[in-house]
Amino acid sequence: MNYMGVNELREKYLSFFESKDHLRLPSFSLVPKNDRSLLLINAGMAPLKPYFTGQEVPPRKRVTTCQKCIRTGDIERVGKTARHATFFEMLGNFSFGDYFKEEVIPWSWEFVTEVLKLPKDRLWITIYLDDDEAFEIWNKKVGIPAERIVRMGKEDNFWEIGVGPCGPCSEIYFDRGEDKGCGKPTCGVGCDCDRFVEFWNLVFTQFDKDEEGVYHRLANPNIDTGMGLERIATIMQEVDSIFEIDTMKNIKNKVCSFAKYNYGTDDKKDVSIRVITDHIRSVVFMVSDGVLPSNEGRGYVLRRLLRRAARHGKLLGVKGAFLWELCDVVIENSKDAYPELGEKREYIKKVLKVEEERFDETIDQGMNILQEYVNDLKKNDKNILDGEKAFKLYDTYGFPIELTLEILEESNMAIDLEGFNREMEAQKERARAAREETNFMGTDVDVFMTLSADVNTVFEGYNNTISRGNILVIVKDGQIVEEANKGEEVTVILDRTSFYAEMGGQVGDKGIIEGDGFRIEVEDTKKTANNKVIHIGKIVDGKAYKGAEATSIVDKARRMDIARNHTATHLLHKALKDVVGAHVQQAGSLVSPDRLRFDFTHFEALSAEDLRRIENIVNDKIMESLDVETIETSIDEARRMGATALFDEKYADIVRVVKAGEYSMELCGGTHVLNTATIGLFKIVSEGGVAAGIRRIEAVTGKGALKYIESLENLIKDVAVTLKSNIKDIPRRTEALVNELKEKEREIETLKSKMAKDAAGNLLNEAKDVKGVKVITASLDLDVDALRELGDKLKEKIENCVVVLAGVKDDKVNFVAMATKKAVSNGVHAGNIIREVAKIAGGGGGGRPDMAQAGGKDKSKVNAALEAVYSLVEGMVKQ
Repeated sequence: MNYMGVNELREKYLSFFESKDHLRLPSFSLVPKNDRSLLLINAGMAPLKPYFTGQEVPPRKRVTTCQKCIRTGDIERVGKTARHATFFEMLGNFSFGDYFKEEVIPWSWEFVTEVLKLPKDRLWITIYLDDDEAFEIWNKKVGIPAERIVRMGKEDNFWEIGVGPCGPCSEIYFDRGEDKGCGKPTCGVGCDCDRFVEFWNLVFTQFDKDEEGVYHRLANPNIDTGMGLERIATIMQEVDSIFEIDTMKNIKNKVCSFAKYNYGTDDKKDVSIRVITDHIRSVVFMVSDGVLPSNEGRGYVLRRLLRRAARHGKLLGVKGAFLWELCDVVIENSKDAYPELGEKREYIKKVLKVEEERFDETIDQGMNILQEYVNDLKKNDKNILDGEKAFKLYDTYGFPIELTLEILEESNMAIDLEGFNREMEAQKERARAAREETNFMGTDVDVFMTLSADVNTVFEGYNNTISRGNILVIVKDGQIVEEANKGEEVTVILDRTSFYAEMGGQVGDKGIIEGDGFRIEVEDTKKTANNKVIHIGKIVDGKAYKGAEATSIVDKARRMDIARNHTATHLLHKALKDVVGAHVQQAGSLVSPDRLRFDFTHFEALSAEDLRRIENIVNDKIMESLDVETIETSIDEARRMGATALFDEKYADIVRVVKAGEYSMELCGGTHVLNTATIGLFKIVSEGGVAAGIRRIEAVTGKGALKYIESLENLIKDVAVTLKSNIKDIPRRTEALVNELKEKEREIETLKSKMAKDAAGNLLNEAKDVKGVKVITASLDLDVDALRELGDKLKEKIENCVVVLAGVKDDKVNFVAMATKKAVSNGVHAGNIIREVAKIAGGGGGGRPDMAQAGGKDKSKVNAALEAVYSLVEGMVKQ
């Protein structure tokens, strides 16, 4: 056959459908937009759902894509089979009410036989059981013999998700040969063996299923096809596994070099190699699309994949962090098709390195905890680890269940898998709830979702704050109405507006909509999930009605404050790149009248000097009075100009470029000042971390900056009054107070040391013997630091002793437990003692065998808690 690499296959497919008048769209981000039903994009058609449902108008009725996808439902099978993967690319061609079966079936045959040149005698077709229309096209028009067209039932060849658009499918299979089969007489298309491989699914969306289960024929049926790029590559390259195709093999070889291992010599190690090969692709693409490690949602998916790969690296004997070094081979494989990978190379590597190093720390903690569990089981003559504890290791410390099982087996122990699975299912339920699965688009079904795609609003507010139009829709109490009266809260859609709808971090406008006999105060302007511009407000005068002429009047002063902050945000973004580094990318923003907030990718706090430099750069650009101009151009031309774009954002063919002189240039749909001098003053008010790898700067401009400076002046005056000093003498007066405080602290420490020494002498005389171990307990009016110091002094005096001290101070209870080395060797565990002691006083805590501390809530139970120490020690000490 004609060998084709992955990158060549992708281009061949997209070019072929471009020749059939399809618009080639770049892959959408793995992070879904306006679709709460998905954590991550898991199919080629998923980002196109609004076009299929009619909620949005597609850029063209014919579209082709190669979509990045991630599925983790079968993660435990990845590496163990030849075809399971978490990350994959899905080739697709789509028709939104344009062509149908008559066109797509012959095109698919043309592509596989004339472009890919697959042997016709090795191709098989499946259709839905009752789809005679598809049979006639395949048989009569294309010329496929009837015996090579297999009819299948609803489970295999009918696509539907609950109610809504659905329809029959037709699949194309490739026969890999008898030697790949199971040898059974019944072996054929649909068999579970590896002989017949389905590689292209043509979905004919021709019905609309209602709540009663009735299928209504669509007036404008759609086409949705999907062909896994990796799967067709295995066929074209005549290999048995996706891990043998060119791009995957490159990664696999690199993993083997790190592991110093020859692939194919050990089945278990081969599984680890394949897991790492697959998972590194997923995490690189996820980080590129803005996902960061966390303990929930898609961040948890990323963390789980990365830690699973890191653990398999440890099984292979790889020392230290290494996954981040695999990024380069993934990026080199795919950067021509996905240029954002190359642009974000250093950022991706940094994210993975930080997370992997963090995992190295947590897995060591997990090992220590597991060893404690093992010791407890041995002590209690048990050999089954509680499922909840096993899940805690898995969930909190990234400890895969297989590793826990393996370690336990070494001690002839096992896991309560039923209990573990219960905890796992509970977590899945929480994840499902987090996805808010509701309907086809995962959004709340409101009245706006029922509006036609033709209900649109033209925004005329870039150069004007007043616009004239007509009322298209009035919504009151969640229902579309023809009219509404004074005092009623309404949501209005206009055909033309000067109001900016909240988008791109910029808040929506406020103002007035008025017409003949009515006036509406607009409190907010937003966009719905299906991109309708809605004005939210209250009728303060008269009666508003559908079709009425209306004038939209934006609160101009508020708009100007927002514009100042938005243009300043662009200057800040560029200054951050200049000072901190080119890796800085926007990770979120808020532009409001009173402040701006800018989230960006970076891994450490900015120094005071860096913040000062950034602030000075922005103010310099403000004082240079740079003209701010907007240019409408093609997305390709904008990129050639060097305009900064958000890497997880999708842009139309024609975009808006906002330039501030020759300094800043970004793609942006927001409102801006005409000259940077209008901003007035820029002042950073805070900088801090909001998530792993994400920092946040908050700043003010114009009137907001003046108010901020005024508040600082008032604060300084208040400090001067408190210090009984004038403003100029504040530093000298503060330094004197600090020195005085240090001297007092030294006096206190001296007194504490004397008290501890005196108390130690008395307590040594009161020590009780428990099976040869001296046990000392006491309740003292000391803080936790003083308790630890006293405990250390007592341990120095007796070789074989246990010390448990309680500190009751300001209604707070603290416990400290210590044990000498000899006491530990005799079976004493300070952490276990403190846990039980704290429980009696209504608290909790724990720690190491030799030292532990805890808190309590009920000071009346302190003496009872201390009294329990003696029996606890007696139960621990070996005979």
